[in-house]
Amino acid sequence: MALAWTRSTVEAPAAQTDSPFVARIELTGPVGPAAAEYVDGSIQRANDDGARAIVLQLDTPGGLVESMRDIIAHILASKVPVLGYVAPSGARAASAGTYILYACPIAAMAPATHLGAATPVDIAGGTPMPSPLDNGLPKSSRSSEKKAPDTGVQPDAESKKVLNDAIATIRSLAQMHGRNATWAEQAVRGAATLTSSEAAAQHVIDFVAPDIDSLLAQADGRVVQADNQAITLATRDVPVRDYLPNWRARFLGIITNPTIAYVLLLAGIYGLILEAFHPGSFFPGVVGGICLLIGLYALQLLPVSYAGLILMALGVALLLAEAFIPTAGVLGVGGVIAFVLGSIMLFRTDVPGYRVNVGVIVGIACCAIVMLALLLRLVMRARRARAFNGDKQMLQDTGELLQAVMAGGEAWARIGGERWRVQCEAALPAGAPVRVISRQGLLLQVTAARAGEGEST
Repeated sequence: MALAWTRSTVEAPAAQTDSPFVARIELTGPVGPAAAEYVDGSIQRANDDGARAIVLQLDTPGGLVESMRDIIAHILASKVPVLGYVAPSGARAASAGTYILYACPIAAMAPATHLGAATPVDIAGGTPMPSPLDNGLPKSSRSSEKKAPDTGVQPDAESKKVLNDAIATIRSLAQMHGRNATWAEQAVRGAATLTSSEAAAQHVIDFVAPDIDSLLAQADGRVVQADNQAITLATRDVPVRDYLPNWRARFLGIITNPTIAYVLLLAGIYGLILEAFHPGSFFPGVVGGICLLIGLYALQLLPVSYAGLILMALGVALLLAEAFIPTAGVLGVGGVIAFVLGSIMLFRTDVPGYRVNVGVIVGIACCAIVMLALLLRLVMRARRARAFNGDKQMLQDTGELLQAVMAGGEAWARIGGERWRVQCEAALPAGAPVRVISRQGLLLQVTAARAGEGEST
């Protein structure tokens, strides 16, 4: 699942009341389109309901830049202060989660949590990692960092632009809330990480809180900026109301799981193929069409490699061609290879949380190999099998007369399990075994069968 929430029975908070409350939004898992829609909608609802504050509880490995920026924009635009909280113990706010935590007016972490490793991932899969000794970092910071080994590879202009944009984003967020901007740059430039106690000591976060009650108690009385206004927090002993995702956010959370999207895409393709081979069955066509459309919708929300998608389509096409073109498995093997490579390349694997389960790819590839082997076995068996129709085969058939025949006359006989009109030069009684010697249209020329020859089946 791209998203996970602890309580799933309530779709929306209760209607606004006069009693004060703090809204809690739990973001667990990769930051993607479903997460952004859930967080953005919950922040808006909390503002409309008159919450005193919003606790955004984080446990994420990171995710997509577009979704992260969408969440940050809603945090900065919220009239209600957002308290970023990395919890429970063992949780993390890595990569995109670090940016989101920096965007919150209050940043806190539970014990045994960590944040950082916020270096942007290049679209092509590379990770620009220039030395943290460059680009204007203070000398004190330079001396504390170990110089990265020189690989001889210089980042291109596009990588520099992406990196510098990420640095500017996190530094501006740090300066807005008076946090450690130098370490923020190190987290982006050198993938630096900190534990909760280290983050508090270096003023990356405001404090460490073991639970949400401690978080609200320590935040009480602090003055923060929200929607360009100074707000004094009054959160001590205020009840917490959970804001849970609605059905749409849950649905998006399911289909935007890369493995689910991958399986939906394949189910759609094979469903339409089965409908094409068995027209009129409707069920595989209807189900396949629905799965294909949902899978394509999910893919357009995810970081998809179109080269991988084209390779997958080529693999399926080659496997289908193997069924009609006798190539002794050349097209089929090429199709399996193209399909596996396309599946591996389908998603940008360096984006945290957006990888297709390798076991699923291996399982589907094994099924394709088994089907290919079965198809080749059937083709070879068909080539070795004797013909079942035609004049050549009919000359080997025997049967029996259904009625007596006069010399040079015609009668009916059962040959090859079928009734045929036959002509015989010799007179034979009904039930006599005969053998076909020639055919003239629908009339067979027969003669008496030798001893030991019986009716063919």
